Parts: sequence; C-alpha cells; structure tokens
Amino acid sequence: MPTVAVVTTGGTIASRRDEDGVSRPVVTGPDLLATGAERAATEVRVTDVLSKDSSCMTFADMDRVCEAIAAELRDPTVAGVVVLHGTDTMEETAFLVDLHHADPRPVVFTGAQRTFDHPESDAQANLTAALSAATDSAMRGRGVLISFGGKLHPVPGVRKADTTALDAFRSVRTPMHRHRPEPLPWRPISGVRVDVVAIYPGTDRVQFDACRSAGAHGVVLDALGSGNANPGIVEAVRECVAAGVPVAVSTRVPYGSISPTYGGGGGGSDLVAAGALFSTDLRAGQARILLAALLADPDLTGLEKEFDRRSRIEL
Repeated sequence: MPTVAVVTTGGTIASRRDEDGVSRPVVTGPDLLATGAERAATEVRVTDVLSKDSSCMTFADMDRVCEAIAAELRDPTVAGVVVLHGTDTMEETAFLVDLHHADPRPVVFTGAQRTFDHPESDAQANLTAALSAATDSAMRGRGVLISFGGKLHPVPGVRKADTTALDAFRSVRTPMHRHRPEPLPWRPISGVRVDVVAIYPGTDRVQFDACRSAGAHGVVLDALGSGNANPGIVEAVRECVAAGVPVAVSTRVPYGSISPTYGGGGGGSDLVAAGALFSTDLRAGQARILLAALLADPDLTGLEKEFDRRSRIEL
C-alpha cells in the first residue's frame, strides 16, 4: 500500500460541537483517520502540527505547516501529503505551500464544512478523496491541490465562495492543467507584515495610513471592479510606493481577471501610474501571501516582475 503523510492543523474537520452548539477543534489525527484511511486503502502516518480554527492562523502558523510538509517529503517512501485544514484560510496556507513546493509528489489540502460529529458530516468523504488524490500518479507535478466536495482545485486563484455548501471552493480562472513557475526558495514569512485595505464608495486614506504607521512592509488593495479605487487612494499609493512599501491591487469581484484599464483619477490605470502592482488572477488573500513571500526573500530582485508573473494563471 502507498504511504501518505497526513498533517493536521485543526479546523472544522477536527471539531466537535459542545453542549452550546459551539464547534471547537479537539479531534486528533488518529481519530480522524480511523475510517477514511481504510476506505482509501492507504497506509497513513499522522503528524499533528496545530489544533486551531483556521480563522486564527498566523504567518508563523503557516510557516510551521510548510516546514512540516517539507519534513514529510524528505522521506522517499511517502507517496504524497494530505493536509487537514480549516476552510476559512485554507486558500492562503495552501498557496504559500504551492509557492515553495518543488517536489513532484502531490500535496492535497482538505477540510470540512460540517464538524466531525455532525450526523451528515462531509469530513470522511473529503478525507477519503484527498487520500486518493495524494496517491494518484496523474497528480504528480501539478503542485498543491485542494480536494473538497468531490472537486479538485489547483490552488492559485481558488477561494472559499460559500459558507455552507459542501463544495465550498471555486476557482477565479483556473484550468486543471496550468503552467507552474519555478518554486521560490524557502523563506519564512512570519516576520513580514502585509495588510489588506478594503475599497468601497467613499473610502478615504485612514486605513492606508494606519497600515503604514503600524509598520506594514506591503499593502494589498481589495479594490472595486477590474481594480479601481479613487483619487485619494491613488495619492496614498503613490506616497507608499515612494517610501519603499509596495502596493498590490486585487478586487472584491469573485471571478475573472483584472487589468488597469480605467482612468478618471482613481482607476486601475491611475493606480499603476502611482506605482501599484496588479494581481491579475489572485484575490486579496492569496495576493497578500504572494507579496509576503516575495518580500521575505532578501536576495530577490525584480519584485514587480515576479509579482506580475506569479499572480497570473497561465495555461
């Protein structure tokens, strides 16, 4: 039987409900794997790394997950790795792993929408599917995947799009077969601060200035439409970039690529003129991870070029 390393971090898949109906991640890896591993006919090795609701994940926690996966892949007998993770921030942790993943063996993230003790839990079905994907030779070389609700998603451009549906994840614009840029050298991101600023009608620069005052190394705009803001934000971006703090533009729109096609004083074209980067296919959560990973590398040259090509999903 193939061996799969299972890395657990908590999340709904590892949660039980207490007498008040509140879900808490208290289920250990061996209990989670008791039936799923048998169905998938795999030999599993479990490493409990964290026991957290993923809404509490920090960059330091994500670094720990990356390091745990790398440690498992140093064993040549491991066919693949499955990571059990909460759905709230799965897209971010999985994307950080994908940026550094240089091994052809699959790394598959999964979780659940319903707790482990729910009478109609999706935990075991998702776990079984993830174990199967991790041992599927056709998945070799495809990078990090999310297996959820009967679907497999390449990680770049994926996001949680439904709070309750069992197939919670959707891809912005992601083909199953895609070009993967060479992996980034491993650098922990826990010492990097990248903040996200939401853009909405009438946004002023208060949030932007607060991020800079807090010591942000980079900022991501969760912008409007195809990457638009307003003249006040454009001016804040210009000052931020001039001070050596890069700004990336994403969008709050769920699907589609974005481009700097609008002017008018606050459009995407104006943001680019002010020095902003455009996250073509990554939404704010993953754009933040990409910017942090690039800023964490002191030897990196050409941040703008690297951000541009890694934020695009290429066939």
